[in-house]
Amino acid sequence: MRLILGSASPRRKELLAQIGLVPDDIRAPDIDEDPAKGELPRPYCARMAREKALAVPCGADEVVLCADTTVALGRRILGKPADAGEAAAFLWALSGRRHRVITAVAVRQGDRLWERVVETVVKVKPLSDVEVNGYLASGEWQGKAGGYGIQGHFGALIPWIQGSFTGVVGLPVAETAVLLQAAGISIFGENA
Repeated sequence: MRLILGSASPRRKELLAQIGLVPDDIRAPDIDEDPAKGELPRPYCARMAREKALAVPCGADEVVLCADTTVALGRRILGKPADAGEAAAFLWALSGRRHRVITAVAVRQGDRLWERVVETVVKVKPLSDVEVNGYLASGEWQGKAGGYGIQGHFGALIPWIQGSFTGVVGLPVAETAVLLQAAGISIFGENA
């Protein structure tokens, strides 16, 4: 089986490498990622991963892996900020609070689809003007749900998480490995 990564995210490619997998091809789907009116974070995230997996063209000998990560502050979805102003608003909203990072994974082989949603609770320390402005100046917020990446400088501002660190980065590797094995992708050299 050939592994197709349905994502242009370098972080997802790096996380796959941690479990010894290198995609045979990368085919990022082009879908509408706007939440439906009133859509809650968890169903939204699951829908995005599923729609991405179904949108990626693949052959009979290919397994497609797609994921979506959403930052949820209560019922509010904090997507990828459009600009530094929106990123700042997200960071101030997260300051001193706990929030959920939801990552949905969808794996498709032929007409079969395996799905999993992983939630992690993340606590952000109370932020100062210096911390917020310094982080915005780093540019790390760009292209990241909620306006931050735990694997970069912002990790110093997160004293506590409950759940999957790799899920917060963008791909929960333990759960992803199980889905890929179900679809016939060999992990650790075993036969699926």
